[in-house]
Amino acid sequence: MQAAIVPVTPFQQNCTLMWCEETMEGAVVDPGGEIDRLLGIVDEQGIKLVKILVTHGHIDHAGGVADLAERLEIPIEGPHKDDKFWIDGLAEQGDRFGTGELARSFTPDRWLDGGDTVSFGNVILQVRHCPGHTPGHVIFFHEELRVAQVGDVLFQGSIGRTDFPKGDHDTLLASIRNELWPLGDDVTFIPGHGPTSTFGQERRTNPFVADG
Repeated sequence: MQAAIVPVTPFQQNCTLMWCEETMEGAVVDPGGEIDRLLGIVDEQGIKLVKILVTHGHIDHAGGVADLAERLEIPIEGPHKDDKFWIDGLAEQGDRFGTGELARSFTPDRWLDGGDTVSFGNVILQVRHCPGHTPGHVIFFHEELRVAQVGDVLFQGSIGRTDFPKGDHDTLLASIRNELWPLGDDVTFIPGHGPTSTFGQERRTNPFVADG
């Protein structure tokens, strides 16, 4: 599997392109906006996008999902159904926060639960349900490559905000410790914003979730 991180929208959200090197089929995780730019990179890499994966329903992660799905006629998988209220309110989020683009709600072709898998080409990603930032947040993990796309659950040196509707600080901490840490300290993670890190590094240095 190959991956490319593409920061999009004024929020500089890490949209991630992932693709199978054998088949060149790929998926895009959290296309929050700038769809024309994303499609240009897809064409440059020779990727055939076959699905959209969504970690959670905030506008910077899901604002471009409906547009991209309609343009390419590809399915949407994720997030967990507990984020439906966020997705239903994407237009309102656009009015409130603004990304410079029109956001529309959508209905995923498949809601995801913890323990599910998603695939494209010969690539299989594990799904973990990690509520706290939002109630329906999920993350995607490639076991062989030891890489996870964690959305806004965890960042280098920080964690996701929990002051949004139905956010919960204690739930988020439990998600990190019970769903992420068991995957292994060697796992490199792609956060929803900012630079990559490893779970081991965060367990040692992150002031919110460091061991001890």
